[in-house]
Formats: sequence, C-alpha cells, structure tokens
Amino acid sequence: MHPVYEKKWKIFFLVATSIFMSTLDSSIVNIALPYMMQGLKTNMQTIQWVVLMYLVTVSCLLLTFGRLSDIKGRRPVYVFGFTIFTAGSLLCGMAEIPLFLIVSRALQGCGASMLMACSPALIVDAFPVRERGKALGMIGAVVAAGLTTGPVVGGFILEYFSWRFIFFINIPIGIAAALCGMLVLKDVHAAQGSGEPMDKTGGILLIIILSSLIVFMTQLSKWGFFSALSLSFAGLFILGCIFFAVNESKSRYPLFDLKLLEIKLFVFPVIASAILFAALFVIVFMMPFYLTYPCGFSASKTGSIMIVPFLFLLFVSPVSGVLYDKLGSRLLCMTGMSVLTLSLVSLIYIQPSMGVLSILWRVALAGIGTALYVSPNNTVIMSCVPLTRRGIASGAVATARNLGMVVGVALAGLIFSTSFSNLTNGLSLENYLAATEPFFMISFKRTMVMGLVLSCLGIFVTYARGKEKK
Repeated sequence: MHPVYEKKWKIFFLVATSIFMSTLDSSIVNIALPYMMQGLKTNMQTIQWVVLMYLVTVSCLLLTFGRLSDIKGRRPVYVFGFTIFTAGSLLCGMAEIPLFLIVSRALQGCGASMLMACSPALIVDAFPVRERGKALGMIGAVVAAGLTTGPVVGGFILEYFSWRFIFFINIPIGIAAALCGMLVLKDVHAAQGSGEPMDKTGGILLIIILSSLIVFMTQLSKWGFFSALSLSFAGLFILGCIFFAVNESKSRYPLFDLKLLEIKLFVFPVIASAILFAALFVIVFMMPFYLTYPCGFSASKTGSIMIVPFLFLLFVSPVSGVLYDKLGSRLLCMTGMSVLTLSLVSLIYIQPSMGVLSILWRVALAGIGTALYVSPNNTVIMSCVPLTRRGIASGAVATARNLGMVVGVALAGLIFSTSFSNLTNGLSLENYLAATEPFFMISFKRTMVMGLVLSCLGIFVTYARGKEKK
C-alpha cells in the first residue's frame, strides 16, 4: 500500500473539518446580519459587506492558493489557512465598529480560500483512484452538513448569547485543526510542492477584476451609472479582463488555462452555476431580514426556517448524482433551475400574515432546485476537462460559485436598499417600524423579481449547453 493511503482517513478528517468550518461560517453569518446591524448601529448597505467581503476575498484568491498548494505543498497552505482563519475569527468577534468587522472578515476569507483551494487536492492525493469518487461524495455531504448546521447553531447562539460568539466558536476548533495538520501531513510526500514558478501577475489581475466588478455593482445606486467613479471601476474591470487573458495566454504556468474556454460543456455549465448561486443567494440574503422584521420571528425560529433549503441539498444531491448516470446533465439541470425559478415566483406573492408553512414550502423549492442542479452540473464539467486540467477546472467552478453568491448578495442589497430608501423618503432598515412594513414588502418583492430574472437567464444558458456525448 502507498504510504499516503495509510493516512487517508486522518487526512479526510482534516479536510472535512476545514470544509465544514468554512461552509458553516458562510451560512451562520447570514442569520446574524440583522443583529450585527442593530449591535453596531449601522445600515443594510454597510452590513451586507460582512457577507460580501468574505465571499469576494475567497473568490479572488481561490485560483491563486490552489496553484500555490501545487507549488509550495498542501501542508503549509492548509496549516497557514487554518491559522489565518482562526485569527480572523478572533478579530471579527472583537470588532466594535463595522469597518473593523469587514476588514477582519477579509482576513477570515483569506484563510478560508486557502482551506477550500487545497482541500479537494488533499483528498485526491490521499485516496486511491477507486475510492476517490466515494471520498469526494462524502465531502459533498460535509458541505451540505456545514450549510445545514449554520442556521441552527447561529439561531441558538443569537437566542442566548451575543452575535460575537458565532466567530468565537471557530477559535478552539481552528487551533486544534492547525496542530493536527502539522502532524498528519508532516511526512506525506504527496502534500509536498512541485517548486514551479507562480503566476503572480495573473493572481494580482484576478483580484483587480473581481474587486472592481463588485465595487461597481454595490456602489452603482450611490454613484449613478455614468458618474466618473462608476465608469472608472467599469473600465478597470474591462482592462483587467483583457490583460488577464493576454497574460494567461503567454504564461508557461498559468493560473487558468484559456484552452478550457474552447470546451462548450465547460463554459456554459460554469456560467450557469454562477447564475444559479446568484439567484439562490438573493433568497438566502433577504430571508433573514424578512423573517426578523415583518414576521417578527426570534433568532432560533429564523435559523430553523433557514435550515430547510440546505436540508434538501443534503438529501436530494446524492439522488441527483445517481440520476445523472441515466439522464445526463441537461434535463436535470433544466429541471433544477426551473424549480428555483418557481421558488422565486412564489416568494414574490408571500405575505407576513400567511404563516410558517407558506414560508417553508417556498424556501424548500429553492433547496430542491439547487440540489437537482449542482451535482450533475459539476460532474459534467469535470468529465469534459482533460485529466491534467482538473485542478484548474475545480478552482474555476469554486470561483464561479463564490462569484455568483457575491453578485446575488450585491444585487439584493442594491435593489432592496434603493427601493426602501426611496419609498420611505430616505429611511434605512435599522429605522424599521410597523408602519414601514408595506414599503419593506414592496422592496422585498422587487428584489425577488430581480432574482427571477437571473434564474430565467440561467434556464436559457443551461439549455444552450447542448447534449453531452454518451
């Protein structure tokens, strides 16, 4: 037996811990946003950056750290990743002003991107070919478990403790995981680096591209489309894309292989995945505010409701993976995107007087649609890419997913805040009163309509992928 295979379950446990913590953190914070907004005495446009900064940082650095783990080795990237993630969690919990919390979330996101980038590679390194599918499938269950546990744990903490404890719980687990990583990966040859040069230019350009796009989208309502600042960031995004394409085509060791763009069953599913997660996160971002303000639910009740879409992700995803072998990806992905579209249509007509059951089936549809979509979509992407490019493809899929989440949160925050402010003559959500409920609901429905437009676009892009060859 290969020496690394003897440690495969220890390595699996390390990877599962890192993935569970990073996915838990992304779902647990959403529940706490209304409480952070009240505690830090800020507004929705500012507090959305607590989510955005984490997702932007992860999106910007995933490809770079994935490549770095190939060059320097998995062990240092994993250990430093957990160390940085833990330090960021401590600083987040200590934050007294919104800016400090947002900067600390960037540090936390940096650590999370290191963990996400090297985790799939560690699994592939540690397991023999015949067991990799099973191991990666179990990791998929860990992702769903992290997303499912987040709202429940978050609701419990917010009910009995301060929102700061949602960050403090990461600290003992992070320290233990970093120490275990140092020991378990100490003499694993597969976790060593190749020593190849790093595409630093590509990494910097990717940060410029993604950060300029997000700043442009989030500040559009404040600056106006044709203002000097908006046009400057839009121009910076376009120039960044051009220079990135030129750099990647000339680099011997690129961050992203441009030849992958010639594969139709890679390009369309990646774009559609980003659209799906953008539409999903319109719901995930807005629902805690809806449940907290017009519905008046407690934190624990909000958390229990927000667990529903992720529960379906946990149980339906394995079924959709099995169905893929019989039906292919196109039909399943079209069905999944259509079910998510139904969820958004139903949320346009929701009212606070309707009761909990009316909320549950609507958010359940979002979970079912996502679960039907993700597994077949990822499988077709990885199946059509050459073996030597699966690492880059995996990083691209994760980046698209995170970028979709960022776009969803940014657009939801932009449309809701603009609408609510206009309808209430300049009031923001922290000034919410019972009298402003009609304005909240109008703004909420407008945001869901925007999510609906995204999901309809997703149906078109999913259909345009064509049929895969048997």
